[in-house]
Amino acid sequence: MPEIPPLDQLAPLNARALSKTLFARLEHLEEGTYEYAYVRNTLVELNVALVKFAASRFRSRSEPMEDIVQVGTIGLIKAIDRFDLSRGVEFPTFAMPTIIGEIKRFFRDTSWSVRVPRRLQELRLELARAGDELSQRLDRAPTTAELAEHLGIGVDEVIEGMVASNAYTAASLDAQTDSEDSGDTEGTLGDRIGYEDHGLEGVEYIESLKPLIATLPPRDRKILSLRFVANMTQSDIGEELGLSQMHVSRLLSRTLSKLRKGLTLDE
Repeated sequence: MPEIPPLDQLAPLNARALSKTLFARLEHLEEGTYEYAYVRNTLVELNVALVKFAASRFRSRSEPMEDIVQVGTIGLIKAIDRFDLSRGVEFPTFAMPTIIGEIKRFFRDTSWSVRVPRRLQELRLELARAGDELSQRLDRAPTTAELAEHLGIGVDEVIEGMVASNAYTAASLDAQTDSEDSGDTEGTLGDRIGYEDHGLEGVEYIESLKPLIATLPPRDRKILSLRFVANMTQSDIGEELGLSQMHVSRLLSRTLSKLRKGLTLDE
């Protein structure tokens, strides 16, 4: 096996020729052996320039370039394992669709926090590129109308693409929020999310009870008020109204049963 020069110093034509030699060698090696792994790893290092070239097409994405290259390298390894030298196809021609497909699959499966139509995903990229171009030309951020005119689309479509961009990444509920005035933190995003106020259910019940209570006899309304507003005991209410505690209990039970039945009928 010929000695391999430093891989980062090889010209593209030399890298392509050496790759053919290594693929021919790989066909005669047993998978799982040290020599097979060495030749396969050398092919990966030799053709990593293909991955970097493919990854550069996705430079406008928010993911780190190192992550994109790493995913593209997985595609390169798959292409190496599938490549058949006897078909007469150049390896870069064979490998590039697999590398790009792996990168696109990465963005499709992991980048969008909320699934949106492919049309809106592509529109987001167009808006990002147009925004960069117009920002450099105008020396300021472009308006929605300027973006629409630059892309030849409607303003509503630009707004739709901007809204869809919000689904690209999700912020953690534990992320700290900053005050624009003082620069001090104002807690986490989770702290600013509303919570269910169970007291609202009581308000609904009170509003529903009002017309039912209005139909009660004055004495029954008085007993309800003393029991649940003044928080008096049944014995105290009996003394207040000149009734026995047992009589107050029966009247209160009858009144509550009537109100409960009225609420059930309303529902």
